[in-house]
Amino acid sequence: MEYGGVTAVEQDGNSRPRMFRSRKDRALINRMGFNNPGREATAKRLAKSFQSRKPIQVPLFINLGKSKATPIENAHEDYAQTVSSLNEFADAFVINVSSPNTPGLRSLQSPKQLKNVIEASQIANEKNVPMLVKISPDLADDSIIEIVDTARECGCAGIIATNTTLTRPNEDKPFGESGGLSGKPLRKRSTDVIRLIAEHTNGEWPIIGVGGISTADDAWEKITQGAWLVQIYSAMVFHGPSVIKKINTGLQRRLKEEGLTSLDQAIGAALR
Repeated sequence: MEYGGVTAVEQDGNSRPRMFRSRKDRALINRMGFNNPGREATAKRLAKSFQSRKPIQVPLFINLGKSKATPIENAHEDYAQTVSSLNEFADAFVINVSSPNTPGLRSLQSPKQLKNVIEASQIANEKNVPMLVKISPDLADDSIIEIVDTARECGCAGIIATNTTLTRPNEDKPFGESGGLSGKPLRKRSTDVIRLIAEHTNGEWPIIGVGGISTADDAWEKITQGAWLVQIYSAMVFHGPSVIKKINTGLQRRLKEEGLTSLDQAIGAALR
């Protein structure tokens, strides 16, 4: 489960309305803007939740964003502060430098800026919680490879491919709205990015695939193209929580059809 994004300071996010949907295209557009109570309030909320409930049975990934008020040149400090505050609660941190809804945030995907953010976050990461970078699907392939190489050199545990896109499938409503698009129209590009990264890393570096997954076939496609894990977002809106069980059941059936005993055997199968 990915929680967040969380920023160093509280912020309201962008003005409403900030979420739009196209049922016909099975797509969402959001321009939330990292609305959250900030790192300190989030830490208190998580501490209370951990004390009052049974231990969470699924890994908790905490998505880290930059506070809108923080200048880009100080972004590394912003991320590091949030890591320090939430270190004890996270099973992994997601360094989100690819949301299109915070001005200038995507510039942090440049190798120099990204290295600063990762290294500062690692210094604050006293418990050595794994860190992953979430990237944009809108980058050129060469830029994606640069990000991958930078993240690996800095010791990141993997990458999440991909965040939402600024491209639009057509001019119908609500695609004239600004914000990041997720859902079915993102499926192909996110899968292409997964394949690109898997080929570049020889399948030896964890990739979490996300973008347009709503069926077991969608998930299978990303896994066989190199994803070690998959995530869903828009499918929860259009199909409800039961879609998780449907995808898992479908993947189990697909394994039997392919004569495999584990999803590990399917990772990157299309590349071999």
